[in-house]
This record gives sequence, C-alpha cells and structure tokens, in this order.
Amino acid sequence: DMHHKRNTSTSNTALSQEGLERLRLKILSQMSVAEKSFDPLDRTLTLVDAKDDLDPFSFEDGVLKARLPCGHVVSAESLTDSCRAQLDEVGLDFYVKTDLAIPLPYREVRRLADLTVEEMLYFEENIARLAAADYTDVQTCPKCRTNIERMDMSNLCVECSVCSADQEESYLFCWQCLKPWTGPAPRSDRCANSDCRNYELQLLQTCTLTDLPQVHGADAVPSIRACPTCGQRVEHDKTGCKNVLCPRCQIEFCFVCLKLTPVCLQTSSYFIPCSAGVAPRQTSIPVWRRT
Repeated sequence: DMHHKRNTSTSNTALSQEGLERLRLKILSQMSVAEKSFDPLDRTLTLVDAKDDLDPFSFEDGVLKARLPCGHVVSAESLTDSCRAQLDEVGLDFYVKTDLAIPLPYREVRRLADLTVEEMLYFEENIARLAAADYTDVQTCPKCRTNIERMDMSNLCVECSVCSADQEESYLFCWQCLKPWTGPAPRSDRCANSDCRNYELQLLQTCTLTDLPQVHGADAVPSIRACPTCGQRVEHDKTGCKNVLCPRCQIEFCFVCLKLTPVCLQTSSYFIPCSAGVAPRQTSIPVWRRT
C-alpha cells in the first residue's frame, strides 16, 4: 500500500510539472503574439537594429526599432509606456511629450507606438479631458450630475438648465462650494453659504515665503503665485532666473513682481531686483480672458 501511494504521489508530481510547462509555453506564446513589432515593409518608417533609447537595458537583439525624426531609436512598446507615463503633461497643442529631445504630435505617437484600439481610447479620452480642462470651465451639477460649462468666468452663480427644466423653476448653484446658491448675484468671490471659501486663494495668502538664490534681492517671495494671465497656480523651482512659464497659458511672467516678462525686463534684467520690488501676496485670482 505504501508503495502504491508513493507511485501515485510521483505520478501526480510529474503531471503537475508537465502542466506547469504547458502553461508556461502558453503564456510565452501569448506574450509573443501580444508583443508589438514594426512592419519591415513599411516604407514610412526608418527601421534599424539598434539599442532602444527609452530602455536602459536594451541591446541590439535583431528586433527592428524605429528611428524618430529627432534621431532617437525606440520600440513600439517603450514609446507607448513613455507616452502613457507622461500623458498628464499634454500641452494645449495636444502633443504628448516624451523623454526625447522634441515632442511628438499624438498622430505620430499613434502610428509609431502601434497603439491598440484600447490604447487609442485611453489616450484620446485623456487628451480630450485635459483639453476640456484647459479650454473650458466645467463642473458637475451637484443635483443632477450633468456637466455644466460656465460661460462667465467672473460669476460664481451658475444655472443648471437641466434641473431648471425638470423642476420648472430656475436652479442656481455656487460654482465654488457646489451648494444651492444663496445671497445676491452675480458675485466673483463667494456665495452666502457660511462654508463657501476659495481654497486656492487661501493657499496664495497663507503659503510660506521663499528665496530665489540666483536672483539678487529675491529673498522673501511668496512660494506660490497665481499666473497673472490665467490664474493657474505656479511655483518656482528656485533655479535660474526669476521668470517662469505658465504650464497652462504658456505665457512667461516674473515670479517676483508678477509682471509679464517683457514688461519686467524694460526696467530690470533676469537676475537683478525688479524695479517694482516683490509683489505682495495675491488677494484675488486672475480670470483667463481667452480671445
């Protein structure tokens, strides 16, 4: 009996190892099918057998990779991964910035990264979401959850047309605290709800002071500023000159005096004190007047 049990145990182990090997081969087969590769007959691409500039562990392995216009060499997989990681940095021109020397338009990323249908949906939904955030002011109605675009950026009192139609009377809510509107309107600072406050403005008024080591006289500057053009919150990395480029509107301004760079440079230079001195903490957030 013991011998019979021992043989049974050995047989089960052998079957188990054989099953694991079949599973391993199946997984490898699926991976090879899923692995992206360039069509060697595609004359629109410059294909080379070289190291992948986005993969530090890459080597010349006989697998064709694409040479980009900037000269860098990438595989479809590494380009997809890089662009996914940097999708949040998409600019107003809808370019997906990679780790390479120059940005690539999304249409080129889609082609060079050989995106699947699922990947294209992921990229395009997120690009659309980021574009909407830059070009429009959109909130969800706190009552019906419909997306509402605010047309007057200086007025916090907003009407939801869907709720107004449903209840046959005007439904107004506060863009800031997302509660039913109370008090007089229009207003740009707050409604009459006791807990309605602008947390972005509070941050501007309570942030710590910082210094810009390479700029003379810039030793007590609020560490957070609102872009004087669009109101986007901006911080200085404390390196280089006193000017910063707003990531949203792409307009450069002086972090010290808050004037646009061309205006500031009329009476000072990049590394000397502004003629107007250090601008105090901001007491309001500029509204972006898109033209």
